[in-house]
Amino acid sequence: MTQSDQLVTLPTVRPSRLPAVPRMEEPKVLARRLGVSEEAVRLTHDCELIDLHIDTFIPPRLWGYDPLVRHAGGPLGRWFFGHLDLYRMADGGMNGAMWSITTNPARGPQSRWRTFQKNLAALQALVGRSKGHLAIARTAAEYREVRAGGAHAVMIAIQGGNALEAAPNGVASLPDDLVVRATIVHLTNSALGATSAPFHYLRRDKGMTPAGLDFVKQCNANRVFVDLAHIHERGFWDAVSVHDKEQPLIATHTGVDGVRRHWRNLDDPQLRAIADTGGVVGVIFSTAFLRRKHGPDDGRMIVEHMEHIANVAGEDAVAVGSDYDGAITPPFDLAGGDCYPRLVQHMLDAGWTEERIRKALGANYLAAFERLRP
Repeated sequence: MTQSDQLVTLPTVRPSRLPAVPRMEEPKVLARRLGVSEEAVRLTHDCELIDLHIDTFIPPRLWGYDPLVRHAGGPLGRWFFGHLDLYRMADGGMNGAMWSITTNPARGPQSRWRTFQKNLAALQALVGRSKGHLAIARTAAEYREVRAGGAHAVMIAIQGGNALEAAPNGVASLPDDLVVRATIVHLTNSALGATSAPFHYLRRDKGMTPAGLDFVKQCNANRVFVDLAHIHERGFWDAVSVHDKEQPLIATHTGVDGVRRHWRNLDDPQLRAIADTGGVVGVIFSTAFLRRKHGPDDGRMIVEHMEHIANVAGEDAVAVGSDYDGAITPPFDLAGGDCYPRLVQHMLDAGWTEERIRKALGANYLAAFERLRP
């Protein structure tokens, strides 16, 4: 790396030094604006709300969008980008998230590795200039420390394990345990395996390659969550076969076939396989993958998918993985990060108990995180 590519070294920040993340609206005002009960707002803010997949680092890379200032939305409203910023995340009660660094498959292996290092440094720099409102959490203990100080916990993730194809020591090349999770493949086939997207038709072998199987083992060795979102069904089961049975598997942003049959969604045996490891399944907010024929067109579609996961794999397997800022279109009533209380209102209206809501919003994931990285 050149000097400009060097990773930013951030000091250890103790809770007493962390200012509270700015919350611009009081619960009563926010409830009125969102059209929900104060109970929904207060419960959302009282929970540990952790989103397992946000792509909020993409807009800064594309056009210089600054997530540290308040925005009314993206350039196209709720379509594609501009769903999140620090203020709307605080209004909506999001305490932490897996911030994804997405891999550009058009680059060659060496370029992907160099670019990943630059992007990791840039994400660290973003955290560094947040004046303590964002803080990196590499373990469950660090998550609790960050939250005790009132900051938003950033858990760094890789979308597309082929970012590390040219890394000298594979997953072990990642510095300082900064990366918490790796999605094996994304929307294209790679040296690791086949995608679930229609591009898999370009590949005869839909399973994982030897390099892909070794990647899973490397993630296990370095206590990095193996994320089974986006992978072809055959590759899914290949990964399960070699994965360390003592570590939780996750799928961070997906829908379920049991509600809406789609190439992007997981079937019931896949849900059970993840749950059997003590892992969780985060439900995506993309209407393209969730909405069933004659089904609801608002956030209730997300609750439908969550309820199916709970019925099939147990309520301890349910999580949130919005994919905000990942070129998705969320339901109209969940247009941005300040709208999570509307999701909680849908849960309350569906008869969910407070305990079940707390589990789905973050407690289930924290239990898995505690097992992987105490």
